[in-house]
Amino acid sequence: MNSKVDETPHLLQQRDQFVPRGVVTAHPLVIDRAEGSQVWDVDGERYLDFVGGIGVLNIGHNHPRVVAAVQAQLQKVSHACFQVVAYKPYLDLARRLSQMIGGAEPYKAAFFTSGAEAVENAVKIARAHTQRSAVIAFRGGFHGRTLLGSTLTGMSQPYKQNFGTAPEVFHTPYPNAYRGVSSEMALQALQELFATQVAPERVAAIIIEPVQGDGGFLAAPAEFLQALRALATQHGIVLILDEIQTGFGRTGSWFGFQHADIQPDLVTVAKSLAGGLPLSGVVGKAQIMDAPLPGGLGGTYGGNALACAAALAVLDAYEEEQLLARGVALGLRLREGLLRLQGLYPCIGDVRGSGFMLALELVKNDAARSPDAELTQRLIDQARQGGLLVIKCGVHRNVLRFLAPLVTTPEQIDEALAILEAALARVLN
Repeated sequence: MNSKVDETPHLLQQRDQFVPRGVVTAHPLVIDRAEGSQVWDVDGERYLDFVGGIGVLNIGHNHPRVVAAVQAQLQKVSHACFQVVAYKPYLDLARRLSQMIGGAEPYKAAFFTSGAEAVENAVKIARAHTQRSAVIAFRGGFHGRTLLGSTLTGMSQPYKQNFGTAPEVFHTPYPNAYRGVSSEMALQALQELFATQVAPERVAAIIIEPVQGDGGFLAAPAEFLQALRALATQHGIVLILDEIQTGFGRTGSWFGFQHADIQPDLVTVAKSLAGGLPLSGVVGKAQIMDAPLPGGLGGTYGGNALACAAALAVLDAYEEEQLLARGVALGLRLREGLLRLQGLYPCIGDVRGSGFMLALELVKNDAARSPDAELTQRLIDQARQGGLLVIKCGVHRNVLRFLAPLVTTPEQIDEALAILEAALARVLN
């Protein structure tokens, strides 16, 4: 007789009792431990994690180098607040990221806690530098859940609700080849925005994700990013590349903007920067970064010593384990498998993304290729039953996204594809 009592139902009941409904948990699981690309729940069930904390764990769960770095730093300084005294991990990380992104140009870096905080500070820096206030963002973009972050986000639900909006934010179309929006059309819309709603002389910044994350894994064509760079330079606008989800190897290069051979003015980083510890930053041209007066930037926990130590270990691991090249190879393997499934199932309207940042758009079998959000959710649930964790994205929540760690093995890619194929067969039969 099996005397084992599952803990999950009790803990989920506790969650419902004490956690507000506005905080969503995509999967009805409570995990107990994790390693690499795998997690185990409190009842001992094992799952392949192709969510990675929503792009936070490019280096995988509990990477030994990160664990060791945090343990060592914990014996020295766990927190001091950088606005009170400096400490070496912050300084070393600022140097490495400034050199990584700026190259020979003088760049500087400031650290915060969340991605939204990095975005907000990037906007503050741009406004201080230009002495302008307007900001242009893109439809389908995601930039956080704070008031300014949700205003910059180019999706109404679930992020805006009745929370109100920040002023002087304008949205314009983002290229989407699958839906017939070309780079030329998107640039024409931007010019129309300049002509009808906000003159470029009033614009402090243009902020863009090189690959939209929550918006559906849409990659901006190189020519579009190059045109934005030229427009921003022409009008004295600060070009902000939001690399919070795309950064640190997800697209096959350190950062997504590198595929377009452009140089941003400011770059926001977070998620996989510190291997699971809360850390974000703004890295940018020194002249622009120095625009705010002393005291204008900071935060009690920003650039926490433990998180900075973890981030330095992450960068070391990338270089020593050749994780960029590994991610490219894994991305090719996953894309090949997803394309094969697309050939078998007409409901897979599009396979897209960059590097190891890939997604499926699920549609109904009609002439309009209507988004099928209901099918997407059923597929997510069936994949979980088979032992694979994935989540959705896209303006219509009909895109299945894959954010497996770069330490995933080829065998785990094949296992995930087999689970996904079996899940597709179940939901469509």
